[in-house]
Amino acid sequence: MTLLRDHDLARAFDHASDTYDRLTALNPGYRADLQRSARRLLPPGDGAGLHVLDLGCGTGASTEALLRVAPRARITAVDASAGMLRQALAKPWPRNVRFRHLSAERAARAGEGPYDAVFAAYLFRNVTDPDGVLGTVRSLLRPGGRLAVHEYSLSGSALHRALWTAVCRAVVVPAGTLSGDGALYRHLWRSVLDFDTAPEFTARLAGAGFTGARALPVAGWQTGITHTFLARRAAVAEHVTAPDAPDAPDGADGADRAGDAGGAEGSTAACGAPTAAGGTEGAATAGGAR
Repeated sequence: MTLLRDHDLARAFDHASDTYDRLTALNPGYRADLQRSARRLLPPGDGAGLHVLDLGCGTGASTEALLRVAPRARITAVDASAGMLRQALAKPWPRNVRFRHLSAERAARAGEGPYDAVFAAYLFRNVTDPDGVLGTVRSLLRPGGRLAVHEYSLSGSALHRALWTAVCRAVVVPAGTLSGDGALYRHLWRSVLDFDTAPEFTARLAGAGFTGARALPVAGWQTGITHTFLARRAAVAEHVTAPDAPDAPDGADGADRAGDAGGAEGSTAACGAPTAAGGTEGAATAGGAR
């Protein structure tokens, strides 16, 4: 089958948004695994002083995971699907959480950041240009900032590929078809098979200029199917050369506040999406919803 991309994918998520949370609830450990990845991204503590980007937030399950781990962090959550964001905004959120209707590809033009950490759950399989989005993420992170990608990315084992296909044929696609969203869930099945294996995505992160890239498996039946990928934007000190003088360090923020604790979705169209505080945010819609 042809994978859904860009506006077609965003529209499919819009249509599926009313039943999305109920269907993901059929996945044992779905929310617990998101929270585990959030713990792997963020340092111990309540998150005070941190600004975190939830890239491809969907209906807010990943945002909730971040909030549980770091309840005082400032969280900006973005997604390309207006329908998914409506579901997220229907839930209660504290004032330190804000939602914006933005694609991953357009996030760098939103005028915010730098961020201390970026969380991207179930996103990279769905973007047309994953390397371009990784470049965007890198530009949004402060020096030393951390990235966690929580993604269906197979280990490379034939066993895990067969298990994923069996689960999709027996549960995922039939359930999605009953809800009227068979095309989206067939896309989910095929997108995982077509996406990078865990070693390949780890290498993609390194190729995009991130340091310390590594993959950690999740627990339960999804071991070998879903991974947390951790990486960092390097903390690089710049040097300024004065005329007729030796190089002198100018200093840079090399502190890495996001440690290894917890050992935790084109084309553009103008729109106004509601924020958690009840206002509107000018944004762009494009492919890459989760």
